[in-house]
Amino acid sequence: MVSRRDSAVMTVRCLVVAVVLAGCAAGPRESTQLVRPSSSAADVDEPRPGVTDRQGPPPQPVSPCREGMVLVEGEYCTEVRQDCLTWQDPPSSPFARCARFAPSICVGRRVHKRFCIDRDEYVAPGDVLPSSDVSWSDARHACEKDSKRMCFETEWELACEGEAMLPYPTGYDRDARACNIDKEDLVDPSTHRLRDKRLPPSQLKDCVSPFGVVSMTGNMDEWVWRDRSAGEQRSALKGGWWMPGRDRCRPATTAHGEHFRDVQTGFRCCADAR
Repeated sequence: MVSRRDSAVMTVRCLVVAVVLAGCAAGPRESTQLVRPSSSAADVDEPRPGVTDRQGPPPQPVSPCREGMVLVEGEYCTEVRQDCLTWQDPPSSPFARCARFAPSICVGRRVHKRFCIDRDEYVAPGDVLPSSDVSWSDARHACEKDSKRMCFETEWELACEGEAMLPYPTGYDRDARACNIDKEDLVDPSTHRLRDKRLPPSQLKDCVSPFGVVSMTGNMDEWVWRDRSAGEQRSALKGGWWMPGRDRCRPATTAHGEHFRDVQTGFRCCADAR
């Protein structure tokens, strides 16, 4: 039997335990989570050593044109009216130069075109100056060998003038400082041949068309596959060379055959956009 004294002791112990348990339940409990020290935004964004981004950089868009070529996409006008406001030469001259044009007017229809064209005139590997003394047949073969093609005349014109149908790639004013045009002393009297006054593309970066194509007037007379101007030949020359001539985007020389060549004849290539 339990004595009254033992029973009283047990009762006191139970009361003490109950009070302790009640205090634990009411008081704060110790958290078992680890608290990280505060850090700045720079610390949070800084990658940890050995940790890489599994997603990687976003994929880059695939260019529709090969390296060294420019995408030309826009509305080409089949027939343009361009009125000269100020002439440098008598307008009756077949090679009369216009110093300033009025804004061009499309009097034909608009045709959408999309293609790639060489940014610069063709320069052979290892050379600095654009290739010269090239025939239409030579230019066609060189383009096809590089898995490109000759530019059609209308493609060349759109790349030169842009959708605004500019008479010059640089605008409505003739600019002999930007493009290699209006040179004098053209013929060497000892050989009776044209003096070679080509310039490298690196010196003609200001002679740029609205699409970013360099030196489309002056420097080299460029072969194209004729598909607009009148003439019996498939061949035509566009842009003019360094002489004081028209040197505009629209005019073409169609009198020369596919095997004609001289120091001023060069080319650039085109390709279908991917």
